[in-house]
Amino acid sequence: MKKDNSHVTVVIPTLNEEENIALVIHELNQMGYDNILVIDGNSADRTVEVAKEFGVNILVQNEKGKGAALRQAFNHDGLDGDVVVMMDADGSMSPKEIPLFIEALDSGADLAKGSRFLSFGYSEDMNLIRRIGNIFFLSLVNWLCSANYTDLCYGFAAFRKDAIKKLYPYLKSTNFEIETEIFMKAKKLGMNIIEVPSIEFRRRHGKSNLHAFRDGVRILKTILLENLLPDLQQK
Repeated sequence: MKKDNSHVTVVIPTLNEEENIALVIHELNQMGYDNILVIDGNSADRTVEVAKEFGVNILVQNEKGKGAALRQAFNHDGLDGDVVVMMDADGSMSPKEIPLFIEALDSGADLAKGSRFLSFGYSEDMNLIRRIGNIFFLSLVNWLCSANYTDLCYGFAAFRKDAIKKLYPYLKSTNFEIETEIFMKAKKLGMNIIEVPSIEFRRRHGKSNLHAFRDGVRILKTILLENLLPDLQQK
């Protein structure tokens, strides 16, 4: 018998993930997660058609980019659960880990974020350039924000619904730097953030939409800009 997880809304940004999205939704359904919002960036393949076959909610992006997708989803009326989970559509994140995130929220966290560098976590899909970049950005954010994160550029996370409402007005990113912005602004807002171990698998099919240099520059700009902005708690 599947557990009733109707209080959880899973948000999945997609862009040309026709070969992966069915597997991800199927695995979510097997775990009892049926409240799924797919927000699509105008895919040129059958991503939307495949997702519709599972009866999930579909939202079409107004702007381009993963950050724009998540910001639009966070402001959508369809987030009717007490918990919001964000995860990727490429099969690199396992729905079997979601209970760990929810357990962290139940223990008092406002935001539970996955870490590939805690014990029992690791990545099958991080080359040397990405690893060096992540370590550099992570060290910079921890230093500037007085944080103790073990991972930064990873988009598997769960939020309390009220945490989403607090974060949303401050989010501005349009691309992959959204994850960095979320975790920096959550820290600025004084949220209780807990990391949980996560395994990042290789994407099932196709190529990533992430471009290491271009998106790395955007992440660096986001970090430096956030450091110049005033403390959100003082607004």
